Amino acid sequence: MKDKMNIQNTDNLKQVIDKIKESKSICLVSHINPDGDSIGSLLGLGIALSQFKDKKISMAEVDTIPKRYRFLPGIDSMKKIDDNEVFDLVITLDCSDLDRLGHSKYIPENSDFVINIDHHKSNDYFGDINIVKPNVSSTGEIIYYLLETMKLDIDKEIATSLYVSISTDTGSFKYDNISPSTFKAASKLLSKGIDINKITTEIYQSNSLEKTKLLLKSLNSLEIHLDNRIGISIVTQEMIKNCNADMQDADGIIEFIRDIDGIEVACVLKEFDKEEIKVGFRSKKYIDVAKVAEEFKGGGHKKASGCTIYKTIEEAKKEVLNQIIKTFR
Repeated sequence: MKDKMNIQNTDNLKQVIDKIKESKSICLVSHINPDGDSIGSLLGLGIALSQFKDKKISMAEVDTIPKRYRFLPGIDSMKKIDDNEVFDLVITLDCSDLDRLGHSKYIPENSDFVINIDHHKSNDYFGDINIVKPNVSSTGEIIYYLLETMKLDIDKEIATSLYVSISTDTGSFKYDNISPSTFKAASKLLSKGIDINKITTEIYQSNSLEKTKLLLKSLNSLEIHLDNRIGISIVTQEMIKNCNADMQDADGIIEFIRDIDGIEVACVLKEFDKEEIKVGFRSKKYIDVAKVAEEFKGGGHKKASGCTIYKTIEEAKKEVLNQIIKTFR
């Protein structure tokens, strides 16, 4: 990668547009444990760039796609990228650092030029060009305004993906990361005739029996601390097996705990391996959980963040709980 050129908190996207236009092979990649913003922004941009008939556009699948997002248009175009493949340009989406790509960080490392597009304040500006906008609701919102600037046609398929991106990363427009420009983008996307009922049903109203059983198992482990202001729960491999579920089914548990009256910080620890625990944090009003995650080399947003701890789940829970309690002092 070449010398870095940072573009932060500015609408000057000319360098990005010029680089896209001059590149013949472009790969889009986002983070492991994909969510609605990572998948939606990747598909929205990938489908849009496919309008350039002189370019090869690749959309990388770096991890298992959650069931709730498999209805999205273009999802079958996401493919594994060969370890030796080299691109003129790699665009990373919704990644605060290269480690968020997991094994697939070889994709930008092998390639000639990297554009880093993200909205996490913990971003470490690893790209040759960095479009990092922490005050924007989602990466999907950034992509919407990028496509507007490029004057690319935003059709129903693109609009569907970008709407899902914005909706999921704003908690269905409930979080305080929204702004007037968020609603402006959402309004424009709705005007493209997207099926809002299908989006709502697929993402928010399609919980399987296995997912429901896992929720109940996890809530049985729920501990309440500090005068009911902290709720902490676990999801173990044994729970997954007993419910005939998978780890994707743990999505949503942390929001359920956060929404309990009186809870300010919710935390869920997921046991991916005996000593690999992925931890999610959510806050409701005033606690900055990104600072908690940063203590464990993680990151995220003020009200939604995460990290990985390479210890047993009980050891990780003890350390995490102590760190959360410190934020209330």
